Amino acid sequence: METESTLVERARAGDEAALERLAAAYAPRILRFGRKLCRDDQDAQDVLQQTLLSLTSHIRDFRGQSQFASWLFAIARSHCIKQRTRGAAALPTRPLDGPGLEVATPTCQAPDELVSREQLEAALDAAVRALEPAQREVLVLRDIEGLSAPEVASALSISVDAVKSRLHRARKTLRDQLAPWFEQSSPGPACPDVVDLLSRYQEGDVTSEVCKTMEAHVEACQACAKRCQSLRSVLSACSATPVPVISEELKRAVREQIRRSLKRQIG
Repeated sequence: METESTLVERARAGDEAALERLAAAYAPRILRFGRKLCRDDQDAQDVLQQTLLSLTSHIRDFRGQSQFASWLFAIARSHCIKQRTRGAAALPTRPLDGPGLEVATPTCQAPDELVSREQLEAALDAAVRALEPAQREVLVLRDIEGLSAPEVASALSISVDAVKSRLHRARKTLRDQLAPWFEQSSPGPACPDVVDLLSRYQEGDVTSEVCKTMEAHVEACQACAKRCQSLRSVLSACSATPVPVISEELKRAVREQIRRSLKRQIG
């Protein structure tokens, strides 16, 4: 099976089949990314089509100075921003970002009852969409799309430190919003930095000494243990976010757009 780098090189050389395979591989993730950032399904579909058209038009500009995923998500992000700007112009009284998306809480919190996966996905989606834009795009790229911190930094044209700073704040906000789904009762007072420490540990930014101290504290502190476990559960839910199914109609529209774009370039 061909590697992604081989497909990219073939696509850069004008291989239509390789380009279509790349588009098919990334289309569900780009659509998912667009839904999280645009908060509107039709806008997300427009972002998907525009991103894949940009891929077709500019694949020869990709020089491998960053990861292909970083490059493509940077393109998708630029189209999301344009889409949000157009939406803001069309609906000046409708705030596109900030408060207004209510995060549902479980209707029953008995320890022996399982949380519906669909309900949790809906709550997670609302919590992610309610994040401020700068935090939302970092969290989506890092914890949902699985890019590394340097890849996210490349996609957003910011420093790795800025990525991590926004990421830690986003994770804490998300954990606070979704705590009722994972903590059956209020854990009571907790050390204020334990969630931030765990988030930084996830990024490899905690020394072994601090890590040991944190682990010892969490073992002895029920409140912190619950908060740490709920953050782990939130991150697990993020990574398990399903990719949307691309409809056959949208697949055909994208393929046709790609082929028309290629013909224009050749002609």
